Amino acid sequence: MPSSKPSLTCKVLFSVLVFCASGSIPASAQTPAGPSARQTQRPSADAQMKRAPAPVARESESACAGFIEQTPPRDRFEIVGAEDETLNRLFAEGDYVFVNAGAQQGAQVGQEFSVVRPRGQFSSKFSTKRGSLGVFTQEIGRVRVVRVKDQVSVALVVASCDNILLGDLLRRVPARALPASRPDAALDHFAEPTGKQSGRIVLARDSRETVSLDQVVFIDLGAEDNVKPGDYLTVFRPIEKGVIIKQGNEIAANARRGFESDHKRGGEFSNQAQRLKDVDGNKYGTTVKTPEIQKRRPAVPRRVLGELVVMHVEGRTATAVITRVAQEIHTGDHVEVQ
Repeated sequence: MPSSKPSLTCKVLFSVLVFCASGSIPASAQTPAGPSARQTQRPSADAQMKRAPAPVARESESACAGFIEQTPPRDRFEIVGAEDETLNRLFAEGDYVFVNAGAQQGAQVGQEFSVVRPRGQFSSKFSTKRGSLGVFTQEIGRVRVVRVKDQVSVALVVASCDNILLGDLLRRVPARALPASRPDAALDHFAEPTGKQSGRIVLARDSRETVSLDQVVFIDLGAEDNVKPGDYLTVFRPIEKGVIIKQGNEIAANARRGFESDHKRGGEFSNQAQRLKDVDGNKYGTTVKTPEIQKRRPAVPRRVLGELVVMHVEGRTATAVITRVAQEIHTGDHVEVQ
């Protein structure tokens, strides 16, 4: 019976030749040419990732931020009643309220107003600016006029940051454009001062004393300091000697008696013993004291706490939002334009 090995060998060789021939076909012959082919190509990953930068804060943070205005306007439109005022004294989104502005005052259906609540002249012990920084004004919400009468209008509460009360004032909705956020970069904890305008955080929204990421603060830099929306500022705290009321001498374990161990403390050569100022001196000589080191050292880097960006500006102040933090930030901390 004849062997089948030669025919098997031929089949293998034929398959190899067919494979090599198909691999030698040019790419242009394998891929359809023309406009239709170009349209089917998917965009690169980089192109898909490119998007418009997000704003530095949510719209609600801007609308509810509040401000410290130097010269309040004189118009006195206010909320004078509500549909359910016999049952309720607090109003929020979805409620209908009455405004003392009608057709005679130029009110029109579709108009929107910001609801504000002035709290009075504001000054701060942290600021170096003398006198009042302006009138601190809360932003409570927004209303839209849905029906106009002769001297009164009906308005729908379309947004509320807090409970709305009768007597709250109305302002034209401010034209504010939230600044765009910039690409993230590592926060330089030892950044050198820029020498530009500097001030303090004088207040935080809702009277917070400690603030963190995405929270609203007020600084004592404004239009008179050439600060504008979108400016980034470094939040920092100068290095201080500490908060100990009485430092006195350095506290250390007694080196005159005891065992030289952490457990028993003390001992002449214990790790807990006093540090000698004179390295070649007697073991009972003058010791090193922290206050002395702090007193004679050169200037050291400031403590960088985070970063904020200005959302809108008034005469002597600005409203800003915290964008990055390295640790907790307090009212009274310093800021400097980057």
